[in-house]
Amino acid sequence: MDKMEPTARELQILKVLWDREEATVREVYESLREQLPIVQNTVQAFLRIMEEKELVSHTTRGRSFVYRAELPRAETSENLLSGMLDDVFDGALDALVASAFALKPPSKGELERLRELLAQHEQNQWRKR
Repeated sequence: MDKMEPTARELQILKVLWDREEATVREVYESLREQLPIVQNTVQAFLRIMEEKELVSHTTRGRSFVYRAELPRAETSENLLSGMLDDVFDGALDALVASAFALKPPSKGELERLRELLAQHEQNQWRKR
């Protein structure tokens, strides 16, 4: 079975696991309770569903389940972005970037990093010819 894409709430849980590498239900709950109206039993239910979807796995330590993400953050981000690029923007990278700029104008540092990425890409494309 292919791993399924995480929902928005599942992504929030995955971010906790990526940052911590592993965590118990309680640790995930404590990390999220300030930003989300959520109870510990809900976190536990989400983690069970996420395990069925092969997004997380667990080991047992004493009486606690310790969860960890099954895929690295970069791979999950790449999968989600690839799907969005294809499904929402019909593969048009410029439309995706324009939409991102409309949502959040880039900082000076982000613009500089984007220029660096473009220069690297152009240099690599030139070498391939």
